[in-house]
Amino acid sequence: MAFVVYVLCALTALACASLLLLGWRRSGSRMLLWSGVCFALLTLANVVVVFDYYVLPGVPLWPVRHGLGLLAVSVLLFGLVFEER
Repeated sequence: MAFVVYVLCALTALACASLLLLGWRRSGSRMLLWSGVCFALLTLANVVVVFDYYVLPGVPLWPVRHGLGLLAVSVLLFGLVFEER
């Protein structure tokens, strides 16, 4: 059951990233770009969770997961702080 939840989280983050990046292409809003990149990185982090727990359980992938999450939040924070109208 946990596997299904992890995969659904990855798919949801992928859908969010896709919609945000499509919106950015149409409107050119930079906040949509930063948000889309954030969700794309969160998608990768969720995929690494699946690999960590089910594909490669003996390999410690938690630094990669946490690094991707930190990078995702940092990208969004950068966009929020430094993006001007």
